[in-house]
Amino acid sequence: MRMVHGLAAGALAASALLLGGCGLRPLYTGGAQGKVAQSLSGVTVGPIAGRAGWLVRNALNDRLAAAGGGPERYRLEVELDDVITGFGVRSDNAVTRERRTLRARYRLVDAAAGSVVVDATAGSDAGIDVVGSEYATIAAEETALERLSGEIADQIVVRLALYAARTAPPATR
Repeated sequence: MRMVHGLAAGALAASALLLGGCGLRPLYTGGAQGKVAQSLSGVTVGPIAGRAGWLVRNALNDRLAAAGGGPERYRLEVELDDVITGFGVRSDNAVTRERRTLRARYRLVDAAAGSVVVDATAGSDAGIDVVGSEYATIAAEETALERLSGEIADQIVVRLALYAARTAPPATR
């Protein structure tokens, strides 16, 4: 039993040493005072059209506000494409399944220079069962949109954080 316990402890120590040398480091090092959080706190989200735009903008503002409000350094411009496609057709041509796809093209613009520093896309989709109740189907479509909006916002914030980690100057104390 001691030998097994000793082997497990040795393996744990060896893996800790290997992981330390792999070059991985936390993205949000320094917490709210770190360079990524400081950079994200300077992002202002522009208006986004439609209900999906309202949901995505609110989700982005929630995530960016967690970094703290700083002076505007960047402006985030987002364009959405929200599509519901029916498939799974029965013999009477009734749709039994839908896919809601939400795609975003976003640009991070340096507010001082007016230049685009990040131009990328994010996207996600969700399957929806079409049931006999039209109300239930509409509710499922709206729930899917809310979830997709959060996923899109998460993807965008992670991409912006990666940009900030590579380019932002060290945070000041």
